Amino acid sequence: MAILVIAEHDNRTLKGATFNTVAAATQMGGEIHLLVAGSNCKAVAVTAASLDGVSKVLLADDLAYEHQLAENISKLVTELGKDYSHIVAPATTSGKNFLPRVAALLDVAQISDITAVEAENRFQRPIYAGNAIATVESLDPIKVITVRGTAFDPVETKGSAEISEISISHDAKLSSFIGEVMAESDRPELTAAEVIISGGRGMGNGENFALLETVADKLGAAVGASRAAVDAGFVPNDMQVGQTGKIVAPELYIAVGISGAIQHLAGMKDSKVIVAINKDEEAPIFTVADYGLVADLFDVMPELQEKL
Repeated sequence: MAILVIAEHDNRTLKGATFNTVAAATQMGGEIHLLVAGSNCKAVAVTAASLDGVSKVLLADDLAYEHQLAENISKLVTELGKDYSHIVAPATTSGKNFLPRVAALLDVAQISDITAVEAENRFQRPIYAGNAIATVESLDPIKVITVRGTAFDPVETKGSAEISEISISHDAKLSSFIGEVMAESDRPELTAAEVIISGGRGMGNGENFALLETVADKLGAAVGASRAAVDAGFVPNDMQVGQTGKIVAPELYIAVGISGAIQHLAGMKDSKVIVAINKDEEAPIFTVADYGLVADLFDVMPELQEKL
């Protein structure tokens, strides 16, 4: 039995979600092969070869995979995946895009967003926005799985796997890459940050997020937001933390003016330490907070900045 893990990368660097996904795969039992599909991505394969638990890196370096278009990647993974017992990818935007196509092409069920491995064919995953945990057992010959990275500690980089280049090119010609607009920031990316400070509807408007940004700069933190703040137009949606946003689990999460709707809690309740600041003492956010401060954020944030 061998397991195929799909690497998440940007052709230059291997993304942290891959480290967590490999950790999950090691608990499934079996040899682990890591697929790096992209263009001019040899550096990614070299990093991938150092991940503990990986015995082989498959490098598919082709223009067809430069932007990881789901239609192309899914055909590649399907062709390779027929020889594996498990196909595993991070539960990121990319993984959620191509892996369901792989499951459909292989005519098997997908198991999404697992948070624990009980056996090679039995897994735990959250349902009802994380309010319950389902134990799922698969009898399919090939298990197609996405992994919630925040539930697994990343593997270390002490390995030395072999790199095997494969010459398989799949251009489905069903889509094409037009362009991308990257959000530029000196702060850490949300899913990789060790400290996150997020604002909710209580911030009142987008301009007031400057109160969070000044504190974030002192803490070296990323700035996030609740869905309510995003839907109100306070901040762009790439800042959204929650079930339909980004799932995070930093060392420290500071929730400011966030009531704590189920959708938001599902995205951050695995944080190591949670601090909540809200003037409503009945706010649900206090049920998951390690530290709670019932106060007006417009009084607290300037004082916190001064103290820091």
